[in-house]
Amino acid sequence: MEYSKTFVPIWADMDPNRHMRHTAYNDYAAQVRVAFLQDYGYDIEKLDKLRLGPILFREETVFLREIRLGGTIKVDLRVSGLSKEGRRWNMVHRIYNQYDKLSAIIKVEGAWIDMDKRKLIVPPKDLFEKFKELPRTEDYAEIVKMKN
Repeated sequence: MEYSKTFVPIWADMDPNRHMRHTAYNDYAAQVRVAFLQDYGYDIEKLDKLRLGPILFREETVFLREIRLGGTIKVDLRVSGLSKEGRRWNMVHRIYNQYDKLSAIIKVEGAWIDMDKRKLIVPPKDLFEKFKELPRTEDYAEIVKMKN
């Protein structure tokens, strides 16, 4: 199962060099993660009701090709790691330009947080199951908690 979304970049996404500004790539990747949650019944209202929130520890972007104004872009979502209980997750987004050429790779490391206690928590079982159904990267690895 592939999970991806298609977007039409807008003028505000461009920089003075006439290509998509660096932070816009990350904005579209974040939008895909939010869309994934919404598509599987975890919209902002449900997350708020559960007092559950996704957080990021790290985000790394590698730029490969320019994206210019005009046409569409495609942003996909793959899992590169999950902790055994689903508390932590790593994802990779690939962004393709209007010619279907790989233009950027974005890697994110995140987790689920209890919005009141501000502590990491295990997500609901059905949400974790949806994460496990996402396509995996070739280098997928279980996330193991490091000892201090």
